[in-house]
Amino acid sequence: MRPTDSSITRRGMLGGAAGLAAAGTLAAAAPAGAAPVRPGERRGAALIGRARPPYLHAMSFNIRYDREGSTSPGEPDYWPERAPLVTEFLKKEKPTILGVQEAEWNQLPAVEAGLGDSYRMLGYGRAGGSAGEYSSIFYDARRLEALGWDQYWLSDTPDVIGSATWGNRVTRIVTWVRFNDRETGKEFVHINSHFDHQSENARVRSAETVRDQIAALDVPVVFTADVNAAAEDSAPYDVLVTDGGLQDTWLAAAEQLTPRVGTFPNYGTPDPEGVKIDWILVTPGVEVLEAAINTWTSKDDRWPSDHTPVQALLRLP
Repeated sequence: MRPTDSSITRRGMLGGAAGLAAAGTLAAAAPAGAAPVRPGERRGAALIGRARPPYLHAMSFNIRYDREGSTSPGEPDYWPERAPLVTEFLKKEKPTILGVQEAEWNQLPAVEAGLGDSYRMLGYGRAGGSAGEYSSIFYDARRLEALGWDQYWLSDTPDVIGSATWGNRVTRIVTWVRFNDRETGKEFVHINSHFDHQSENARVRSAETVRDQIAALDVPVVFTADVNAAAEDSAPYDVLVTDGGLQDTWLAAAEQLTPRVGTFPNYGTPDPEGVKIDWILVTPGVEVLEAAINTWTSKDDRWPSDHTPVQALLRLP
C-alpha cells in the first residue's frame, strides 16, 4: 500500500495517472467483501461503518506522531501501545475515505492493518519521500478509482519540498485525490491537510489556498484537516465556511450521532466546551446525513490518539 522510499523525490513526478502508476499505489478493484451497512444501521461498535453506495463515509484522524525515544510503556502517548488501538478502531469504522494527519512512515502499517487489503494510500512525507509526517489519503479501491492526485507545500513555493514561508517553522502540506465512484459514476475531490499550530498567518494563508483550489474545481469536494483553529470561531473558518461557502458537516448533518466535544482531549476526558479543531467540510450540494466526533477508547480506556477522529456520512449531488 505504501510507496517505497525511492519512489518519489520531486513533486513534478506526483501528478496524474502516470504518477499513480509510478508510485504503485493504484490497483484493480478487489472483490466485494462483507455487505456494508445502510445509513443509520450500526454494526458492532461502529458509529457509521462501511457505507453502502451511493453514500460515502469520510473521516479525518490525527493519529499523533510517534515520539520514539521520548515515551515509555504505560504512558498514554507510547506508540507501540497505541498502534493496535488505531488498527482496532479503523477495523470497526471502515471509512470510504480517510485523511490522516501526523502519520509517520513507521505508523502507516497500523492504519493499513485496520482498513484492510482493499484500501490504497496516496501521499508522501512532508520532508519528501518517506521522510516527515504524512497528510495522506486512504481510500477503498473496491469502491473508488483514483483518477489523479498531487501533493503541494503550503508556502509561496508550493513545488519546493519542505518549503515554509508564511511564518510557520513546521512544514505543512496538502494532499488531494480526484476520485471516480465506481458504483455511481460520480467524481469528486478529496483534499486533506494539517494547518500550522503556531502561526495565525500561516493558517489563514493555508485556508485561502485551499479555498482557491476548491473554487477552481468542477466537481464536489470533501476537505478533511486538523486545522488547529476553532470551528465557528476563527479566521480560517471564516475563510472556508462563513465567507467561503463550504458546509461544516457537523452543523449541516441531519443527525449528530455523538455529543459535541472538543476534538483534542489530549488523552483526557472530552470537554463539551472544548475547541473543535478537526474538521470535515464539503461543497454546497453535498448531502450530510450523519456526523460524529468519535471518543472511542479500548476496553481498558486507552486512547488511540490525543485527537478524536471526526466522521461524516455523505451523499454526492
